[in-house]
Amino acid sequence: MPELAGRTEPVIFRDALRVNGIEASEDLYEQFAAAQAQGYVDHLDELRSQGRALPEAREALEALAERDDVTQSVLTGNTRPAAEIKLRAFGLDRYINFDIGAYGTDDDTRANLVGIARQRAEQAHAQDYEAGQTILIGDTSNDVAAALGSGARIVAVATGKESVADLTAAGADTVLADLTDTAAVVAAILGASKTTSSQSPHAKLIEIIRQVRYVLFAFDGPIRSASARNSQDSTATKAQHVYRRRSRQSRRSPHHRLR
Repeated sequence: MPELAGRTEPVIFRDALRVNGIEASEDLYEQFAAAQAQGYVDHLDELRSQGRALPEAREALEALAERDDVTQSVLTGNTRPAAEIKLRAFGLDRYINFDIGAYGTDDDTRANLVGIARQRAEQAHAQDYEAGQTILIGDTSNDVAAALGSGARIVAVATGKESVADLTAAGADTVLADLTDTAAVVAAILGASKTTSSQSPHAKLIEIIRQVRYVLFAFDGPIRSASARNSQDSTATKAQHVYRRRSRQSRRSPHHRLR
């Protein structure tokens, strides 16, 4: 299997095809993505029973959702349907505006997803989000690189395969061991306030508006799961399934060929 962490689904898909000797076609990924999303729906109970949200992830999302100076969404290499299903499985979707997120189908390059998400947020909220007001929360070196490459701030969390030292070495200024201290998570995201007591109410309001943060939670693979290995293998398995189904259809109909 190709490396998964921090990469977009279409890129992983193409690598999986290559590793398994399958020739890509224009619409093969679309069929795969649809089959993948349906697979998540069909196995939603299994996902809930074998997977879990990270400890205190819900509390962090809820704390940020209650603030007027934070807008939050997701940045993920998944397709949007897959992202929605995964978060819905654990009741986390209620805190996320998926319309202003960015997904693997938007661009192969992860750093470019930050700008895409920011543009969607700006259009939806008629609010400018400068690069420094956009905060990416992620647990891989690719997430760190995406933030640094797009000018966004990075709050790295060592809840994946990479350690605090790994994420620090990748260039993250702020690294948390986990999400269990909600106050520390919120403080890391918000940073220090620039308002002062000597400012007029109008000046304070303008400064607060300027400080509205756009927070993007990065995730890609399965929610932490006891069956993570099976989930990681699913890209190649589903790709082969779609390819074989297409091949059978092609043999049945002389007018249907892989494109």
